Amino acid sequence: KLPLESIQVVLEELRKNGNLEWLDKNKTSFLIMWRRPEEWGKLIYQWVSKNGFTNSVFTLYELVSGDDTENEEFHGLDETMLLRALQALQQEHKAEIITLDDGRGVKFF
Repeated sequence: KLPLESIQVVLEELRKNGNLEWLDKNKTSFLIMWRRPEEWGKLIYQWVSKNGFTNSVFTLYELVSGDDTENEEFHGLDETMLLRALQALQQEHKAEIITLDDGRGVKFF
């Protein structure tokens, strides 16, 4: 058991490192991330590059649940975190999130 002040110090350090995001203004609920979205994006893009999938389109489902990614660390990643990772790649001009008839997808560059 830690005193409240110590818990707040730990949480603030996690936030500074990008591994914690406050979900409310009162700082009563938060999301702790094993990896930052940028780190997930890097892993995904390494897989894309390694397998020659640049200039390819994937559904979000294919990325996190498809047979091709079964042995990858991002397989089974929560969709919210996946979108954050893809947004990070989009900012780097390595991907573009697109809307498909049956949901969302991503094109890698």
